[in-house]
Amino acid sequence: MSSFLASALWSIPALPLAGAVVLLLLGRRSDGWGHLLGCTTAFASFVLGVAMFAGMLGLEASERRAQQTLFTWVPVEELQVDFGLRLDALSICFVLLITGVGSLIHLYSVGYMAHDPERRKFFAYLNLFLAAMLVLVLADNFLVLYLGWEGVGLASYLLIGFWQYKPTAATAANKAFVVNRVGDMGLLVALMIVFTTFGSLDYDTVFAAVPEAGEGVVTAIGLCLLLAACAKSAQLPLQSWLGDAMEGPTPVSALIHAATMVTAGVYLVTRANAIFDAAPAARLAVVIVGASTLLFGAIIGCAKDDIKKALAASTMSQIGYMVLAAGLGPAGYAFAILHLLTHGFFKAGLFLGAGSVMHAMNDETDMRRFGGLRTVMPITFVTFGLGYLAIIGIPPFSGFFSKDKIIEVAFGVGGFDGIVLGVVTLLGAGLTAFYMTRVMILTFFGDRRWAPDAEPHESPTVMTWPMIALAFGSVGAGGLLVLGGALQHWLEPVVGYDHHEGGLPVWLVTALTLAVVLAGVAVAWRGYAREPVPETAPAAVSALTTAARRDLYGDDANEALFMRPGQGMVRTLVGVESAEIDGAVTGMAAGIGAFSRGLRRTQTGFVRSYALYMFAGATVVVGALVLATM
Repeated sequence: MSSFLASALWSIPALPLAGAVVLLLLGRRSDGWGHLLGCTTAFASFVLGVAMFAGMLGLEASERRAQQTLFTWVPVEELQVDFGLRLDALSICFVLLITGVGSLIHLYSVGYMAHDPERRKFFAYLNLFLAAMLVLVLADNFLVLYLGWEGVGLASYLLIGFWQYKPTAATAANKAFVVNRVGDMGLLVALMIVFTTFGSLDYDTVFAAVPEAGEGVVTAIGLCLLLAACAKSAQLPLQSWLGDAMEGPTPVSALIHAATMVTAGVYLVTRANAIFDAAPAARLAVVIVGASTLLFGAIIGCAKDDIKKALAASTMSQIGYMVLAAGLGPAGYAFAILHLLTHGFFKAGLFLGAGSVMHAMNDETDMRRFGGLRTVMPITFVTFGLGYLAIIGIPPFSGFFSKDKIIEVAFGVGGFDGIVLGVVTLLGAGLTAFYMTRVMILTFFGDRRWAPDAEPHESPTVMTWPMIALAFGSVGAGGLLVLGGALQHWLEPVVGYDHHEGGLPVWLVTALTLAVVLAGVAVAWRGYAREPVPETAPAAVSALTTAARRDLYGDDANEALFMRPGQGMVRTLVGVESAEIDGAVTGMAAGIGAFSRGLRRTQTGFVRSYALYMFAGATVVVGALVLATM
């Protein structure tokens, strides 16, 4: 990479950040062109990222790295932290995903938000989101990462609650913010332990010293990092905010689910691979979280009638695949990133397709009121359909290559553990095929169940072109990235690579996966294409369906375990404060008041009274003197 490109590393996050600052400071004066500036800064950052990627291609694997120190950030005694950025084989993957998919979402938003009076502010927040995520993935130490981590949380709060006049949107934004604060505490505690143990927050220094630290300390750091990852990537037990976040504008959902927020947790675990490799217990916890969330999200997706919430549950499940793969160590890190990249294309395309349907259906999200849209929205149908084929893993679409690799690595663990993980990933693939086929049928096939005032039509060109571009990624990204082990070799200098020899033959894993996927498609087709779809979901359903409609009682569990005990603790503390602390304060005040009132009665204003007081005082003094001389 040329020295010029390396010196321009700061420009990648600075461009969208500058766009956000300009749009927020100029306010209404930028209403006419704010969206153009937002798109330009995002696209310019993407072009710069592509140029740096091209410069890295011609270098040896050990030389594909550039660092830039902008200034000394924290010069405090032993805590010396520079504001530094790092570009390597891992971070460039995220830079291209964030800026590439982010630019397409910016362009789509020009049409989607065309009639919103706050469109300029919306683009400012989108730019801020990109800038924060870029700082997160380009950081060369944990403190700069923490800055980007908090910036992502702030931007998500602003965008989820963008239509804050809707109580549901304001509540969803608050919920996302509060849940993520729990995870942020995990990251903060991890940073404290890291500095106490290693005396530094710099990646190179910390990772090099990990083998010398005790396993208990490294495990504690890993578990705290996992807590942070669970919140950002909506994994159990901090997943409850993701479905409610669909209250934000649809481009926000696409950006959160495909290119920014939910990928942050996967990045954190992968970047800290040296810590997790040295802490088997922490890595096992990562695997358990990923496997559990994989099924948790898939089951919820099977029961959702809201198209965006069905896709949100799908994201939870797909991120579970990535987290599980990352928990398998060097054998899985590269495939976690592979699925993250392919997922960025097809999930962004699916969300933008859902937004296109909503745009045509007067913002209706209930799939039971869609049907037959393939004939009136052909571009949306084709692009959404390609994303659908990618996510369920039909060859040769991108999801086939990335998800199959994770299933293969899961079986490759060997023994009983490998069987369990392999079955879990296979079951997740079947459920994914079922709920995504259900989405396709309810939306684009069958009878037209539109509202009387609905006049569906294809979206404008500014919205369809980004969908078409993402559809190309849904088709070819996976094959290109696994061709000759391209991504594995690319990431090996950062995350290593260890090919498991155990497990089932590749051809058998592929055959099993395709059989399970086709079974899921068949069950969905039989249940929704061959039977009439009622306008409202049947009330009499199984206990599992009822639970899935209520997000498997995730909110109920949080309410029972945290909210109500928290309220009880607050009431107890308020009672203690009122009875003890306030009682002591008010009692002292009452005593002083009573004494003052008694003293006030002695101030009569009569001279004879004051003379009597003086005589009494003189008598006391004389008496004291007499007693003293005796």
